[in-house]
Amino acid sequence: MPTDARPTTDSPPTAGTGPTTRTGPTTDAPGLPAARGPLSAAVLASLRHPAPTHLAPMLAEVPADPWCEDVQLTLYVCYELHYRGFAGVDPAWEWSPPLLALRGRLERAFLDALRREVGEPPPLAEVLAGLLVEPPDGDGPSHHLLTAGTRQQAREYLAHRSLYHLKEADPQMWAVPRLPNPAKAALVAVQYDEYGAGRPERAHAELFAAMMADFGLDPAYGAYLDAVPAPALAVVNTMSMFGLHRALRAALVGQFAAVEITSPPGAARLAEAFERLGATPRGTLFYREHVLADAVHEQLVRHTVI
Repeated sequence: MPTDARPTTDSPPTAGTGPTTRTGPTTDAPGLPAARGPLSAAVLASLRHPAPTHLAPMLAEVPADPWCEDVQLTLYVCYELHYRGFAGVDPAWEWSPPLLALRGRLERAFLDALRREVGEPPPLAEVLAGLLVEPPDGDGPSHHLLTAGTRQQAREYLAHRSLYHLKEADPQMWAVPRLPNPAKAALVAVQYDEYGAGRPERAHAELFAAMMADFGLDPAYGAYLDAVPAPALAVVNTMSMFGLHRALRAALVGQFAAVEITSPPGAARLAEAFERLGATPRGTLFYREHVLADAVHEQLVRHTVI
């Protein structure tokens, strides 16, 4: 995935930078974001009106680069209509044929770009074996935050990740009715943990919101949409696209497996890094939970779901 559009790690989030008294995600739908180009401007302008009942196409010029800010924000907005939606937006837009047709054009270009980036995958056994081994020269965000990261960089990291983690496991839930047993049963077992194992306050989205509040960030759902750049939007859009298309259910399972198999070491580093950067126990619980939970989840996903 291209990374040249990523902001410098010293740039602060542009919303909610001060302390917050809210400790959990709100249930309110967020407001519409600001446009990032003519395509997103046209879609956002349309969403401020009732959804059309006719089948006239939504005419909008589609940028040639599927990774650009304009395309990724437009896709995110289209997908968000299937989650909580946006304040003041007619719920009928979720299944509006003109908007779905436009989204389909964007998805085809985005999926083609993803396939070019990934290339031809090696055999499954080889892929899984590689995921089980930590690279000796890791250089991801968890490594940097542990060894040299600043508190401001941790705040920016959390703001970027919040667009997924405040709805953690929701895209993967769409795969459940599309799988046979026993894969379905195993995936539901994993999802049960993701949503707190019967304890709402232990849902991973709630733990992430508490961690954001511990760092003085706004834990409201979608609060940082305007601050999150295209590469981070593309990560969430990939999951949403895989989840919404039955034909891509295997890709969704593969994405979920890759995360569950590889996350415990990174989660352990992030918990240690955040503690070093002044987090309280509330500010490290999300990642400490994942060290244990994902070690169990990777067994279920690898041996049963896949």
